[in-house]
This record gives sequence, structure tokens and C-alpha cells, in this order.
Amino acid sequence: MPLSHFRSLTALALVAFSTSGSLVTAQSAAAEGLVGAYLAGRAATFESDFSTAAEYYTRALVRDPSNPLLMENVVFAHLALGQMKQALPVAERLWQNEVRSQAANIVMVGGFALSDDYQAILDRNLEIRQIHPLVDGLIEAWAQMGIGSVDKAIEVFDRVAEEEALRPFADYHKALALASAGNYGGAEALFAADDGRLTRLSRRSALARVEIQSQLGEFDLALATLNDSFGAGSDPALDEIRARLQAKEALGFSIASTARDGIAEVFFTLAAVMNGEAANDFVLMYARVASALSPQHVDAVLLSAELLDQLGRYELSIATYKQVPSDHPEYYAAEMGRAEALRRAAKPDAAAEVLEQLFGDFPDLPQISISLGDLLRQQEDYAGAIAAYDSALSNMPEEAGSRWFLHYARGISYERLKDWPKAEADFRASLALQPDSPQVLNYLGYSMIEKEDSPEKLDEALGMIERAVAAQPNSGYIVDSLGWVFYRLGRYTEAVAHMERAVELMPVDPVVSDHLGDVYWAVGRQREAEFQWKRALSFIKSGRGDGEADPDRIRKKLELGLEAVLELEGSAPLQVANGD
Repeated sequence: MPLSHFRSLTALALVAFSTSGSLVTAQSAAAEGLVGAYLAGRAATFESDFSTAAEYYTRALVRDPSNPLLMENVVFAHLALGQMKQALPVAERLWQNEVRSQAANIVMVGGFALSDDYQAILDRNLEIRQIHPLVDGLIEAWAQMGIGSVDKAIEVFDRVAEEEALRPFADYHKALALASAGNYGGAEALFAADDGRLTRLSRRSALARVEIQSQLGEFDLALATLNDSFGAGSDPALDEIRARLQAKEALGFSIASTARDGIAEVFFTLAAVMNGEAANDFVLMYARVASALSPQHVDAVLLSAELLDQLGRYELSIATYKQVPSDHPEYYAAEMGRAEALRRAAKPDAAAEVLEQLFGDFPDLPQISISLGDLLRQQEDYAGAIAAYDSALSNMPEEAGSRWFLHYARGISYERLKDWPKAEADFRASLALQPDSPQVLNYLGYSMIEKEDSPEKLDEALGMIERAVAAQPNSGYIVDSLGWVFYRLGRYTEAVAHMERAVELMPVDPVVSDHLGDVYWAVGRQREAEFQWKRALSFIKSGRGDGEADPDRIRKKLELGLEAVLELEGSAPLQVANGD
């Protein structure tokens, strides 16, 4: 943005915020409208509210139509919304003014690809139209494919591959280009090189090789590639491919069958590489262009929806997931994502409805049951959660690595329903599969403490929690459990340091503060105990409680003392263990 435009907006802001309502002139009113719209758009951008940002930046642009900052923000907002056609006219103005804008450059290249004007892509002046060195090189090669210059395209791919860091991506796209031209043998040779390095780049690269091998009639080899790449994992998309290969049916080459698809794949490749490394809204630009250029590029749609979910734009995420048609093999993945976005949007009933419908369509897929069970457990529908986990366990191979977690989650559900025998059985089944899981060790050990089991069981619980603390010494919940088992064993002095450490780790948790109060009282530090109980009450009132700290019981302790409360409850009195 030229400095003059920044100064102009700053000056307008000062005018707008210093002018009293009674002295507004026509000029200051116009300034106020511009700055208000700009600031509203900027605030919306910080919140990733792209619809509002597009609206307010457009309003500001009407008042200052030559401002490049406003133009770029309008382009970016529309692009983030997946509205590339709406972004095009403004991006064109930025190009006409020769403004350096990555967003505008992305949109313009996307527009040329949409109209199959590959010569315009090749004619760009990269000194001011650059997007990214890898992107520009790969797009140039695909544009050469678009005008029919296959040999020239291969030269460009090879030129990009001269840089070591870019070689895998250049070779991958070169293989796709060869396949799009019908040279499946050349494409397979690239995939087979270096012990199949390209195959391992991504899910799409593996699927591309499977499609290429099927085109060559190498169905057994394609099945082997599929199984090597995805193991025993199953989902509807992979199951359909596997069935077609077993039937000796050639798969169509769908990853990048045209130059436009190839350019879409370039943008998606960069989005996938940057995902988790760059800002989500920046990655979203690339994913949105990929899906705009290739509507059948469901992976780009799914990535866009996932990014919107991570940005907290749940409604946009939900709407994007719904773009995947119900007859598409990836519909399952889209609906799983939509359910998660609904859950995060505080719409658990709608999320459960999606998962229940999906379970009806795919009753044998354990991941659906697991997600439904987790959702129902979070909503405290423990009976429903148990039924879902039962289904998942019955459909999951015995050797599956995640079975330990299902036993753990189902054990929690049984414990909350006060069915301790079944809960303990599940926790012990989980530990048999994952002996050193600190979560399971802590939950089982803590529950045994709360059940006031036999001394032998309490000793076992202590051993479990000590192992959990050794694994996660900075977990406040687990350290609290260790202090609490010492308290239950009557080893009050030993409990103090652990409970104090737990409060350091979780300073606003009412349960931990309540426990520390009990421990202080047990060692005769009554004023400190009362202080901790009061803190616990304040945290419950401020909404930080999780339901385990009983405010009425804490008030009784403050009024009567811990011994009197224990006597009223019929509990054993405080009793120091021998040798403590």
C-alpha cells in the first residue's frame, strides 16, 4: 500500500473521531463513512468474518475507489468466501494499476484458467505478478500443457525440479501431466522411481498412482499400492476403489485430466503443504481457488471446510461440507467433518442427527460410532454413548490400536452411570492394551480412591497414580489424584506438597482447591483450609466448576469444620496413618 493512502486513511480516522456530532460537515461525514467502513472491515477480518469484511470493505471502496489496500482486502474476503468470480473485477483493477498483490495475482490466474486462456497466464510479467516460485513454475508448465506444448511443459517441470526442495512437487506434477496426455507408462516410471517416493507425498499422490496403474491394466499392482499406502484402513472411497480393482475395472484418471485441473492441483498442493505451517486464512485462499477451478476436487472442498472450522467460521464450514454430494465416495468424510463443525458451533443435537444418519448409511464403519459415542458422552447421554462404543468395538479388528481408548471411554460412561463393575472391567481391559496410559491409570486409580475400596485396592490405586504422574508430571488432574490418594490413606503430610503442586498447575479449578482445603485441615492448618474452600466456592460461582465440587458441602465445612461434616455424612473420621 502506498504511504500516501495509509496517511489518507489515518487522517480521515482522526477527523472522524475528533469531530463532534453537532459540527459534522458534508466532508467529515464522508470521511466518517469511509473510516467506519474500513475499521468495521478490518475488525471483521481479524475475526475471520469474511462476509462482513467483504461488505464493509466494499462500502469503503465505493468511497475511495482507487485505494489499493481496500481493493486487496475486497479480493481476499471474496476469495476466502469461495467467491472467485466476485473477486475478479477488483483483482483486474489492481492489475491495471500494476499493484503488487498476491491475492489479486492468484485470482487473475484462476480467472484465466477458468476461461482456458492459458496464453494469458504465460504472458504474465512475473516481476509484479508473482504468486510463489513453486506455484508460478508449475502453473507455467500446466499452461504449456493447456496450449498443447507438452514438450515445453516437460522442460518447465524439469527446470523447477532443478531446485532440490521443489523436486518432489515438480516430479509429481510432471507425472500428472504425462498421465493427462495419455503417457501412463512415463507417469508410472516417475512414481516408481526412488522406491516410490512420489507415492508417499500425500493421499492424492497415492491415489493418482493407483489410477495410473489401473489404466495400464496392472490391477494387482494397483491393489498392492492401495493397500501399502492405506493399510487396513477402510472408508467408503477406498472400499469403492478396492472393489473396482478387484473386478479388474480400470479407474478413470481423475486427479488432473486437464490443464485447468492441473492448475487446481497446483493450488491444492501448496495449500496442503502450508496447512499447519502458515496462517489458516492464507492457506484458505489456495484451497478456495483449487475448488473453484475444479468443482470435482472434493479434497479442496474438504480442506476449505476444515480451515473454516479452525478459524471459528462454523456456519461457513458447515455450508462448505454440504457442497459434497451424497453420492460421492467422500460424502462420508464430508459428513464427519460437518458433524464436528456442528458440535463446535454448539449444536450437539444437529451433530448427533448427522452422525446417526451416517451410521444408518454405514453401520459397519467404527469411526462413525466412535464420534457419536464421544459426542453423546460429552452431552452426558452415557447410555447412548455406551451403545455407540459397543457398535464400534464389535466392528473394529481385535488388533486395532485404538481399542484401548474405546474401553476407556466406555468405562467412563459406565462409571458415570454408577455401574462400577462394568466400568472397572473396561478400565482394566484398556490397561491390558495400553499399560502405561496415564489417563487410564489416573481415572481408574482416582475412581478406586473415591469408592473407598479395601486397603489393598487403595495401595494399587496409589501405584497406578504414581505411574501416571511419572508419565505426565505437569498434569494438574493427575497430580491432584496423587495428593488425594495420600489423603485417603491418612498420609496427610505427604499429601500436602502434591496438592499444593496441583493448585499451582490448576489455580482456578474448584475441585483441586477444595481438596487442598481438606488436606490443610487434616494437618491442622485450618485458616489456610478455609481460604482454599472459599476460593473453590468463588470458582464455582464464576462458572469454572465442572460439577464435581459440591458448593453446599463446602459451605458446611466452612461453617462446621471438616470433622463435623464427615460425622454428619457417616464417613470415617480423619485418621493419620501409622508412621505419618
